[in-house]
Amino acid sequence: MDSKRPRAPRRRGTLASIADELGVSPTTVSNAYNRPDQLSKALRKRILETAEKRGYPGPDPLARSLRRGHAGAIGVLLTEELTYAFEDQASLEFVSGVSIACSEMKASMLLIPAGVNPDARSQDAAHLINQASVDGFIVYSVAADDPHLDAVMHRGLPTVICDQPVNTAQAHFVGIDDREAIKPAAQAVVDAGHTHIGILCIRLDRDPNNGPVSPQRRTDATMDVQRLRVAGVLDVLTDAGLDPTHVPIVERHINNRETAYSAAQELLTAHPELTAVICTTDSMAMGVLEYTRDQGISIPDDLSVTGFDGIPQAIAAGITTVRQPSREKGRLSGTCLAAIIRGNHDVHAQFLDTELVPGTSVQPPRLHQLG
Repeated sequence: MDSKRPRAPRRRGTLASIADELGVSPTTVSNAYNRPDQLSKALRKRILETAEKRGYPGPDPLARSLRRGHAGAIGVLLTEELTYAFEDQASLEFVSGVSIACSEMKASMLLIPAGVNPDARSQDAAHLINQASVDGFIVYSVAADDPHLDAVMHRGLPTVICDQPVNTAQAHFVGIDDREAIKPAAQAVVDAGHTHIGILCIRLDRDPNNGPVSPQRRTDATMDVQRLRVAGVLDVLTDAGLDPTHVPIVERHINNRETAYSAAQELLTAHPELTAVICTTDSMAMGVLEYTRDQGISIPDDLSVTGFDGIPQAIAAGITTVRQPSREKGRLSGTCLAAIIRGNHDVHAQFLDTELVPGTSVQPPRLHQLG
């Protein structure tokens, strides 16, 4: 019989065992990781070498954050699936801006996708939010009745809301005036002489609607950004003497290339008389460009189009659009949150400026279209 037996696994070292072996205090071992300036280089080297031999990885960051009451991270609640933060250009710029603020405050960022499920349960939302080890939240563009927003508010942590919901008294706000911001794009279409105008927008509410938008849906909408942009367009058209009830609006719940294409197809097939389409996002305007190209419809000779966001792809394509400071919104949201976490609650709602970027996608309608 083989006398050799499997060797029992060596016990992993702990902060206390490392301290005992070296004849120092547990605080000294902890300082080797967290406050190295408190130790001599020689002592710190001995502690780290001994810890490595004993398989000790260092103090538990979660336990340390609990002791300090400080997690060293901020949560960013998204209204979309997680992939959207890295695929949609405006969202990507926003997250990039937040990361700048995180670097300045030496914090990490936890992305929390709320998704687009209208049937999301409040208990599931609360579980997702409550398990997040963060010092505060940035809520990025969610519906006023989203259960994830309610869960964030119940956490009682410092919170900054970006974009929407607009009227939330419990939190600080960073965003733009969406209703006013889109008006220059709509005015450019009106000034060019168009009277047969349609609108493409993304979701107005958590309840999906992939099709025409009724006046009642616009009134009841809980997604402030799209509701206000559509309202801003209709303000301009009304001032120009057009009947807003005769302006066709088509909505898509999911915002991607395929849905933008199908929205353009639906609007222009149902309303061939249109000479201009005003889009509430650049992604929708890009969908119009793709659809009209496939149909042999010339932009802007046969159809004028405008967008909103000012993403590089739309500007490069010559789309007349409204540029909003998406990256700055992210950076400022993070900066405001950092100030609140430090105890400075004297932070007011901040509305950033936007600008019209004229392109080549708007021109007067042809004479035969006017007849």
